[in-house]
Amino acid sequence: MKLFQSKYEFSYPWDQVTAANWQKYPNELSVHVISVDTLNRSIIDNHILRTERLIGCKQAIPNWLSFIVGGASLSYVREVSEIDLNNKSLVMKSMNLTMNHLLLVKETVIYKPDFQLPNHKTTFNQSAEITAFASIGRICDKLEDWSIERFGQNASKGKLAFDGVLNNLAKNWEENGVFK
Repeated sequence: MKLFQSKYEFSYPWDQVTAANWQKYPNELSVHVISVDTLNRSIIDNHILRTERLIGCKQAIPNWLSFIVGGASLSYVREVSEIDLNNKSLVMKSMNLTMNHLLLVKETVIYKPDFQLPNHKTTFNQSAEITAFASIGRICDKLEDWSIERFGQNASKGKLAFDGVLNNLAKNWEENGVFK
């Protein structure tokens, strides 16, 4: 198992970040995300919005991996998010559904208001556990190393893309008097 961790700070208040989360895809930098479908949405204890989504991704994979998995380039991820209005937190947990018997990726993302500037900034904490399952250890190591590298590349693009989405939405919200 390999672990990926990332921290970031968005220069927007938590309420704007959580509202923008639902409009994150599609965007020009995260072209690997081709579909986002809401499967279920419910309210828990009158203050937690729980949403389950199915995210479709398409991206090229290395030839050596294509040989192992049969050339599949379309994959699906299940994401469960909970927005807690009382505690001002958004926790998103996701895991791959496609080929998870070969490679399991469990990701957790937490958005919270910045401790020092809660009305102006939002903290982003991301972690992912990546585990490959194969009878040959060297194949597992290679698959996990490739997956960590790809995950990091997509995470960097994702943060930049989300900053762009937030910037565009903030302009629109400012023009329309929303979030003032």
